[in-house]
Amino acid sequence: MRLGNRSLEILTTLVERSGELVTKAELMARVWPDVVVEEANLRVQITALRKALGEGRPGHRYVASVTGRGYCFVAPVEPCEPAPVAQSSAVQRMHNLPPSLIRTIGRADSLGALLRQLRQYRLVSIVGPGGIGKTTVALAAADALMSAYDDGVWFVDLAPLRDPQLVPATLTSALGLEIRSRDVIERLTNHLRDKRLLILLDNCEHVIGAAAAVAEQIATSAPNVDILATSREPLRLRQEHVHRLLPLASPPRRSDPTAAEALSFPAVQLFVERATASREDFELSDAEAPIVSDICRKLDGIALAIELAAARTDAFGIHQLAALLNDGFRLGNQGRRTAPARQQTLAATLDWSYRLLSEDERIILRRLSVFTGDFTLESACAVAAGGHIAGPEVVGGVSNLMAKSLISADVSDVAVRYRLLDTTRAYAIEKLRDSGEAPLASRAHAEFYRDLLDRARAEWARRSTDEWLAIYRQEVDNIRSALDWAFSAGGDPAIGVSLSVAAAILLFDLGQIYACVASAERALDAIEADPGHDLHSEMRLRSALGAALVYTRGPGEATDAAWLRALELATELGESDYEARALWGLWNARLYGGSPRIALGFAERFCDLAAKRGDTAKLLMGQRITAISKHYLGEQAEAKQILEYMLSRYERDLHRWHTAGFRVDHRIVGRANLARVLWLQGAPDQALSMSQGSLADAQALGHVMTLQYVLSETAIPLALLVGDLDAAGRLTALLLDLATKHGFFIWEACGRCFEAIRLVRSTNPGTGLPLLRAAVAKLRHTGFEAHITLILSMLAEAMCDAGEIEEGLVAVDEGLARCAAHEDRWCISELLRVKGRLAWAKGSIATAEENFREASAWARRQGALSWELRAVTCLAQLRHQSGKAAEACELLSSVYDRFTEGYDTSDLRTAGAWIGTLRPQPD
Repeated sequence: MRLGNRSLEILTTLVERSGELVTKAELMARVWPDVVVEEANLRVQITALRKALGEGRPGHRYVASVTGRGYCFVAPVEPCEPAPVAQSSAVQRMHNLPPSLIRTIGRADSLGALLRQLRQYRLVSIVGPGGIGKTTVALAAADALMSAYDDGVWFVDLAPLRDPQLVPATLTSALGLEIRSRDVIERLTNHLRDKRLLILLDNCEHVIGAAAAVAEQIATSAPNVDILATSREPLRLRQEHVHRLLPLASPPRRSDPTAAEALSFPAVQLFVERATASREDFELSDAEAPIVSDICRKLDGIALAIELAAARTDAFGIHQLAALLNDGFRLGNQGRRTAPARQQTLAATLDWSYRLLSEDERIILRRLSVFTGDFTLESACAVAAGGHIAGPEVVGGVSNLMAKSLISADVSDVAVRYRLLDTTRAYAIEKLRDSGEAPLASRAHAEFYRDLLDRARAEWARRSTDEWLAIYRQEVDNIRSALDWAFSAGGDPAIGVSLSVAAAILLFDLGQIYACVASAERALDAIEADPGHDLHSEMRLRSALGAALVYTRGPGEATDAAWLRALELATELGESDYEARALWGLWNARLYGGSPRIALGFAERFCDLAAKRGDTAKLLMGQRITAISKHYLGEQAEAKQILEYMLSRYERDLHRWHTAGFRVDHRIVGRANLARVLWLQGAPDQALSMSQGSLADAQALGHVMTLQYVLSETAIPLALLVGDLDAAGRLTALLLDLATKHGFFIWEACGRCFEAIRLVRSTNPGTGLPLLRAAVAKLRHTGFEAHITLILSMLAEAMCDAGEIEEGLVAVDEGLARCAAHEDRWCISELLRVKGRLAWAKGSIATAEENFREASAWARRQGALSWELRAVTCLAQLRHQSGKAAEACELLSSVYDRFTEGYDTSDLRTAGAWIGTLRPQPD
């Protein structure tokens, strides 16, 4: 640890009186004897001392302030004998390295790499954007290497220079040489020829040519002299090895780290250390850890930006600081007073880089600031070209800006993607606005993404889902930004309409449902304001809106209105494809609305249209939705037959439908639908196997809509029905995570119901029942009623187990009323069984038996062997209570024996145990 003389004197004074208060007056008298200084000087030195000691890290506390009085050294102090002073020449190494006032954080890997590189290469350049910490890392490396150079380590600060011709003289001065010859370089290289030393050329970028020339001559003429340079761009010398200094790592996006987890990342470590130096009582809490992580990410892991932000915690606190940064707050003059002027503020650092650019490079940088996130070289050329700057000049400009650390590149994929750091982008946007070019750049940006989405739409049929999404998901941030501009006061609504039409499929496939609704509604508002609007565009937008609304606002009037208008327009315009989409959407809304009979009518119309058009792909899809409708109506045998036929002929890559909301993998969801039917028909093992296979395929596909469908429709309900509560818990957590992340509020409501049911059936029934009541109320509010009858049966049974008989009867009667009104009869048997249990609990034995018998009869008519087993198990239990054990055993065995699998599921285990109890025991 290197300290300046005054910092060392303060540390000595405090340690000598460890644990005691040392007043400010005492410290100033000792450090500045016979000199009148302001108290601010003492504060600066105390801050530097704390940073050098590493104060601010967890468990590191050294110097405590006593408000208004002075300071106290609070760390343990152990007296020891002075270490003998070695007389070796290594200790006497010469150097002019400045005292290190700050601790190097999160750079162990970079330091290790630099030390290895300096052993292998004679000229190493540390390259990175302004404020990233190049000088700090270079000084740490030079300090670590001091013993390796007999003639010292020499620091040359080129930042103050304005004239490149002064580089040689500055170097000779730093080396302590007086060379008055006109040929400074020749004399310098002659002096260095037999020396073994390291030269650190700091801040080369603004005198890059002169610095490179000097470095090359030294490297050529002085074989034992090594050079370590820092610059925002490489020196571009043959002997040079470039070390790119990366931003400090932050916790990943969308993580919710604890304080301990966040502090494992160097960006957060730096923030906390600097915040503690600014505000002594600062301590990172678990609640604030995600906010600090977001701040560090927003500041791109740039050390200077993080330091400046952390210094503002004393004025704003963490929450307000984060809000200000989100609102574009600029980090002003809060840097270290001892820092160079170019690093006093982030703007000054960026001004320094901006001034070093050519005029064309400045124009290109400004225009590229319209991109949100990353971009391709193709998009850069489309947006940044214009005026005297053509495409080839943009390519060269991007390359130069990369070299100067103002653009970063991700070369991990086939297509290279570029981005401006958020801090650089914010600066460049201001310059773009000042230049008056912002409207033109924004228009070019929006037009490019409109055309890109038209191309994506054409490619949809040729590419697989995962391939198509892998290409275009990276463009979403820019597409949303283009939409925002198009519908803004200075934008172009016509471009916005075209963008909205083209973007709907991508937004929907990525699960960004609310974004899909927002863009469609804005575009429709623009269309309705234009009496001569394009009806085809309106038709496409109504289709996209209807597809999204069912998941965001439920299957209600707004959803129906969107689809009915889309159907009307499609019929009028002769657009049979969109006519089919509208019929599909209306089927989906009615099925989710709990009306399978009406849904079946739309499914049959869909099939008729597909048959009329000779479209075998849509005909197979129509058969799937027909089968689902029949399943909910209780016609399981027909549903199974149709699903098996559809799955035997379905080929995913041939049967794809280019429309928002329907691009699920019909093979995966068809198998999930069949799994439900198989469980009902008494094949639980086959059902679970098919469900698990569908889930694995959906997860591998990575398509949000398909995965959420499989989870909510099949995987979770089956886990609950077979009694696998652990699996139900895991799968429900996954569903809730997806639903909340992507805004599928109907599936979130279902997920809350499933989770409460799991709690009721586990060791926490007291907690689960109130949660289940609340979740069912929320599910009703969504209008999503496809699952409501099953969930009401589970709620009523939970109430029965809790002794809430009357409340249970209300719930079960609501479910039965829905069955009667909408023919949603697939689980009518289960509702009647639960009603029988409630009657039995009230003491109405005859009513209970009647309910159980009716439940069994409905299950037999529907071919629902699993429901029949449940009903007959309850009936056998009732008979046993009446003293009719033999009759009960025969009745239950007659159903149990029809099963050929699933003996480890909860229903069959229960039935088997009861048969064992009821069967007469041998004498």
